[in-house]
Amino acid sequence: MKITALKTFICNAYRTNFVFVKIETDSGVHGWGEATLEYRELTVQAAIHDLQSYLLGKDPHNIEAFRHDCYRDAYWRGGPVLMSALAGVEMALWDIKGKDLGVPVYQLLGGKVRDSIPVYVNGWFAPAKTAEEFAQKAKTVAEHKFLGCKWDPFGKAWQQISKAELNAALDCIRQVADTVGDEIQLLIEGHGRFDIPTAVKIGHALEEFDIFWFEEPIPPDDKEGLREVKNRVRVPLAAGERLYNRYEYRQFFDLQCTDYIQPDVSHAGGIMELRLLAAEAETRHLGFCPHNPSGPVANAATLQLAACVPNFVLLEMMMTDVPWRQDICDETLVMRGGRMVIPERPGLGLELREEELLKYPYQRCELRHYRGDLTAIRPPDARKYYTMEDC
Repeated sequence: MKITALKTFICNAYRTNFVFVKIETDSGVHGWGEATLEYRELTVQAAIHDLQSYLLGKDPHNIEAFRHDCYRDAYWRGGPVLMSALAGVEMALWDIKGKDLGVPVYQLLGGKVRDSIPVYVNGWFAPAKTAEEFAQKAKTVAEHKFLGCKWDPFGKAWQQISKAELNAALDCIRQVADTVGDEIQLLIEGHGRFDIPTAVKIGHALEEFDIFWFEEPIPPDDKEGLREVKNRVRVPLAAGERLYNRYEYRQFFDLQCTDYIQPDVSHAGGIMELRLLAAEAETRHLGFCPHNPSGPVANAATLQLAACVPNFVLLEMMMTDVPWRQDICDETLVMRGGRMVIPERPGLGLELREEELLKYPYQRCELRHYRGDLTAIRPPDARKYYTMEDC
């Protein structure tokens, strides 16, 4: 079997654009990957095509050779663009290998340790701004029995936060907590907003709510600073979505920065890179909770990891998505008792429809975090893209 073609598709998804990779072979088997790199979609698309010379005419089963050679030969190593490009292609190669052998990818990584994975939802709050609006939106989380919900209650704060803004954020958390009750975990997102003293102050205030974690309390560049925050607060911390390979994570692990690690399969080199990170986290008794707010192929790849990684704790998912998500792919996601069922189809377990992808071309999106409309991340007609068997 030889690789004959590499294609990319950019599909608008409202808050970002999905970046998909398709690899075709002379046997007729093809594979799909995802390299969605928010706000840099055109750049990563170009980087993917730069890898074409490593692929055409090669055996797609030799995934490790591709990973090694492309990283070695990049010279300017690491970073989100290269690692996202590698991730998208690497996923597609695993998809081909699984389809050719007739097994899900998790079978190629050691087999299952579970049949389903607990889920927490993101995006459930759109487009709430006030505490009361967040609380109203949280009713849906409770009704659908998700096991956790995550959100950023800090408005457009950067580095510091005023007393009034902090009180408003705490009131928002309090009202959501009252709405969802004791059975649903609260995960508080920081988006790397704060300096160390502000993050510590917020961490102390969050103790009131028995949160599951405080995510990315300071900018991702400062691992030593994150360790300082961890030393001074008593709530669990999570971070790592903006680290891009095992070499960046080495210092992160050695400093013992957080309680949970959150690499993204679309940004940190793909399935095997995350499998290696999970193994290192396991030796340190850290929870593995990949960042997973992107498109259907990234979700499918993360589910394969959820199947075979013993220390996988929680799966992130968006509660709704653009209405055309169900048009562009045939994913069959099932939620049961607040858990997502691991699919059993060969490869990554889904197919994309090229003609549908072309109907939703690239549209430029801007970062919302610091301009006051962070929660406007879902269109008015957003909808579920999964089946809930028990609701």
